[in-house]
Order: sequence, then structure tokens, then C-alpha cells
Amino acid sequence: MRTWLVQVFAVASFTYFWLFPSRLLEIPFVMIVLTYFGIITVIDLEHRLILHPTSRFGAILGVIVGTYIYSKADGLLVGAGKSLLGGLFGFGVMFGIYKLGELVARYRARRMQAAGQVDDEEEAFGGGDVYLAGVLGLLLGWPLILFGLTYGVLVGGAISILTLVSVVFAKRYAGNALMTFIPYGPSLIIGSLYALFFL
Repeated sequence: MRTWLVQVFAVASFTYFWLFPSRLLEIPFVMIVLTYFGIITVIDLEHRLILHPTSRFGAILGVIVGTYIYSKADGLLVGAGKSLLGGLFGFGVMFGIYKLGELVARYRARRMQAAGQVDDEEEAFGGGDVYLAGVLGLLLGWPLILFGLTYGVLVGGAISILTLVSVVFAKRYAGNALMTFIPYGPSLIIGSLYALFFL
């Protein structure tokens, strides 16, 4: 199914932006950004990973796109500055959440050990999500990253609530069933897509 879904979404999204052009980016940039977002989403959904090579490529893409967006109105140096500021903000906010997640993971590990279970060393929030937030910050720049992160967190929260409700209604809430880990990258991507193309 994944192959067909990716092809349908790619064709539909490219067609949409060809018929209704973005006010910030021309269609070649839009296609590259959408392809990048698709790669991140598919890998994270299937493997719960955001790979370092995709983050490195994303950082280069983010600086180019972010600088381009803001340099049209403010000049090249200001555009590059806004892109870098967005990257720092995105990375910084998610790094703070990552550190908070480490505390949650330690607490969870202690609880598992107290219950006689082996610690599975799962993270509450992945390091790849931190790099992705930095990449999205470079791409969206300042202040668009504020909206991208806000919408991404809201989407992630809604998905988490729906997952929790489905687990409870399926009556699988005994034991570790509530310890369901959800890839967070697609939520950040959705928030960034909305901020970049529909605000």
C-alpha cells in the first residue's frame, strides 16, 4: 500500500501546487520540499527514525529555501539571518523538550525495573526529531517556525489522544499497552506544511 499511497499523494500534491501556486515558493522549490517531507514521513512512520543523512541534506535545503523566501523582501543577508534564526529556535525548543523527555525515560526505566521488567531503553522524544526541528526552522525561518512548531505539536497531541482513546476502547490498556510510541516527525512535517503553504 505504501508505494501506491506515496505515488497518489505525490501526484495530488504536485498537481495542487501547479494549479494553485504557493505565494512563497515557485513550483520547482515546492516539488523538492514536498519530496523531502515525503521521505522523512515514510521513513519515520515505518522505522521511527530520522536519519542523519536526511537531516544533513535537509539543513542544506533549509538554508537555501529559507534564505530564498526572506531575501525576496529583505535582501540576501537578512534572509540568511532569518533562516539561521529559525533553525536555532527550532533546534533549541526541541532540544529542551528532548532533555525533558530524558527525565521521563529515566523515570519510566525505574518504574519498569521496580516491576521486574527489563528496561527497553526507549526514548520519550527522539534525537532525530530535534534535528528535524532545526531543519524545519532553517526552511521556515523566523518567525514562521513559531507557527510550524505550534501546529506540529498540536497535530502530535491530537494523534496521541486518538491513539490513547483507541487503545482504551480496544481494552488493551492493561500492562504496557499505554506505552505506545508514536513517530513525531510526521506531525512536525504537517505543521510545517501548513505554516509554509497555507498561512
